[in-house]
Amino acid sequence: MNDVAARNRKSKRRGADWEAEIRDRLREARVDIERLRLVGKDDEGDHVVRWDDGRHLVIEAKNAAFEPGAFIKEAVRERDNFALHRGLEPKDVDVIVIVRRRGANWRRAYVLTTVEEYFDLPPEAA
Repeated sequence: MNDVAARNRKSKRRGADWEAEIRDRLREARVDIERLRLVGKDDEGDHVVRWDDGRHLVIEAKNAAFEPGAFIKEAVRERDNFALHRGLEPKDVDVIVIVRRRGANWRRAYVLTTVEEYFDLPPEAA
């Protein structure tokens, strides 16, 4: 096996471990969180939180070099897939990215979204 393949496997393992840590720690905090399954090109994100009011929060977890624009774009696309597969309106499903922060525990990770998503603003006309 070459070095590139070994690094890729190690990187994927770290990402999977990060996803599991988020899920497990939020469950310990009594958050209703579920791991989402990969569905190929129609991926739906890594986790979904179900709030008591019936709303959903799709979480994309990242343990990688900090690329907020790319992370948000991926998370919004995956939120839209999640909503579509369940007959929900994308505007009714919240979305965030949780980015691992080097040298800090999971509680100190970064949470990313956009102003548009956070304040539920309508999309701008192109």
